[in-house]
Amino acid sequence: MRIRKGDVVKVITGKDKSKQGTVSRVDSKKGLVVVEGINIIVRHVKAAPPKRQGGRITQEAPIKISNVVLINPLDNRPTKVGILRLEDGNKTRISRRTKETIS
Repeated sequence: MRIRKGDVVKVITGKDKSKQGTVSRVDSKKGLVVVEGINIIVRHVKAAPPKRQGGRITQEAPIKISNVVLINPLDNRPTKVGILRLEDGNKTRISRRTKETIS
């Protein structure tokens, strides 16, 4: 997966276009990411007396991973992510624009 938990991403399409946030969860099988403060929805929940009060709650909904782009931590600009295989067999993420390693 080219985007991981903790990465800063920018939304490139949809109602939250051009907003930035930190990835809090990644679902690689479905191709979805949850970004803090992005794609906020309102859910109406029924009261469950010992657990919670009923009403409207706001939460982040998942976004397709193709609708976000990674922000390069070195220069704070959007970049595509590539995978580079090192000589010892490990893989690392690199910025396609600057060819530098992304942590």
